[in-house]
Amino acid sequence: MGWHQIKVQCSAERTEFVENQFLGLGAVSVMLQDAADQPLLEPKPGETPLWDQSIVTGIFESGAEPLALQAELALRLHHSEAHTLLCEYLPDQDWERAWMDHYQPMQFGQRLWIVPSHLEPPVADAVNLRLDPGLAFGTGTHPTTALCLRWLEGQSLEGQTVLDFGCGSGILAIAALLLGAERADITDIDPQAIQASQSNADINGVHHKINELATGQAPQQAIDVLVANILAGPLIELAPQFAEYAPKGCRLALSGLLKEQVPAIVERYAQWFELSEPEYEDGWALVTGQRR
Repeated sequence: MGWHQIKVQCSAERTEFVENQFLGLGAVSVMLQDAADQPLLEPKPGETPLWDQSIVTGIFESGAEPLALQAELALRLHHSEAHTLLCEYLPDQDWERAWMDHYQPMQFGQRLWIVPSHLEPPVADAVNLRLDPGLAFGTGTHPTTALCLRWLEGQSLEGQTVLDFGCGSGILAIAALLLGAERADITDIDPQAIQASQSNADINGVHHKINELATGQAPQQAIDVLVANILAGPLIELAPQFAEYAPKGCRLALSGLLKEQVPAIVERYAQWFELSEPEYEDGWALVTGQRR
């Protein structure tokens, strides 16, 4: 058994129309991707922006007749801006096995490894964080997460309290706990992120050290480390709030930043924090410091 994949390029205004045509013809899945390498950065809460030009892909079961599907789509899209019909056959495969082969253990610093659940740790006595990709952001593959993980691995965290603001999968909070932190407060505007963090903490045996904060809720106890891997806009807005959360000496790590956004972050946080030289990876940045 295999699948047929049909792709159509269209403008943002026509994207929903093309999606509906695919679904109306029996597509089992519809995907969107950028057609022109156009970044979409920092959407406002509740917004779902689209690229100016998108590629809409419909996946159909092998029993569907591809030539008939193409003909019907061409007819339905004749009066729209959609164009570039492309039909391909996708041979069936073990998708779970393909995913497993793609996702391998990753090392951060000297001690810390992120290890998928289906594999044995490369270094048995290392700090091994078990994590599989999920709905929430944060597996270690993105440069911003990698920058934060390497920074945490280099910190002395024994007995410390960490606040992971915008926790995603919980990877940073869990890493801090496995590296010696005593407690981690987590918060995120996405309920799925909290659920994923709690689940991943349970898998790694640190669930009892995780404390969930409601959106906007301040930590109930003094924190020693504050990490926030989110976006530049929210980081700028949250600076006074973070300064209030952080007692004197509290260490700070901010990421989710493009290199060109660093000056604005540094200017904003310098009034409260003594900042170190930023670190960079693949155009992304990490800003760290300590509360004055």
